[in-house]
Amino acid sequence: MNKQKLIQQIKIKKSFLCIGLDVDLEKIPQHLLDFDDPIFEFNKQIIDATHDLAVAYKPNTAFYEAYGINGWKSLKKTIDYINNNYPDIFTIADAKRGDIGNTSTRYAKAFFEDMNFDSITVAPYMGSDSVEPFLAFADKFTILLALTSNVGGLDFQVLKDENGNTLYEKVIQQSLSWKNSDQLMYVIGATRPEYFKRIRKIIPDSFLLVPGIGAQGGSLQEVCKYGLNKDIGLLINSSRGIIYASSRNDFALKAKEKALELQKEMEMYFL
Repeated sequence: MNKQKLIQQIKIKKSFLCIGLDVDLEKIPQHLLDFDDPIFEFNKQIIDATHDLAVAYKPNTAFYEAYGINGWKSLKKTIDYINNNYPDIFTIADAKRGDIGNTSTRYAKAFFEDMNFDSITVAPYMGSDSVEPFLAFADKFTILLALTSNVGGLDFQVLKDENGNTLYEKVIQQSLSWKNSDQLMYVIGATRPEYFKRIRKIIPDSFLLVPGIGAQGGSLQEVCKYGLNKDIGLLINSSRGIIYASSRNDFALKAKEKALELQKEMEMYFL
């Protein structure tokens, strides 16, 4: 997967929807617990029902790590299923990794080579030598946490220096000097739509992964107003609002209906 292929899929599907596959065994339909691998079966049915409406899937790895080795096996089966059956889908490992040198390289090898994800979310707090090992992998993308949608994100990310520049702006600006920075994308929360205009002045052409639509209260219309660029340049993530639309046998159908609602909202931006 490269940037042009992703843009092409967005145009073909008239969608920039990313679906978060954050699987909680206490929330999935109970009949799935009879399967040998209920997590994978849940994901498989969601993917089969929504692949024509979504351009990306984003498993949050914590939801798999919580179940130990069996959870990791479910994650591997899920990513293999997407890659083998829907190779034009962009995949995101929402792992929020980031450590110095060799450690980051090992994280990158795990998710880019062994798991074969297209991208991974990375925390930038430790600076360039914690991020550049991820950027060393060709045709793989590093999605930098810049301005997150959680309440605590305001504790540090919007602190200003003596010149009025916020920390998140300095992170974004500094990241542009890193090696292979053209492979960077950025996490910008939908609950902060007023900041998108400022962000686009720094990175007008970059893709932004936008969580917070739906359950967290973010507005698709507000995000698009300030965040769209000539190539769309947004991946709007929805997790709970889609995958848990129903707890019954019709869960995949209801997930498709919710995904279609968002895709129809997105389609108007292609007119």
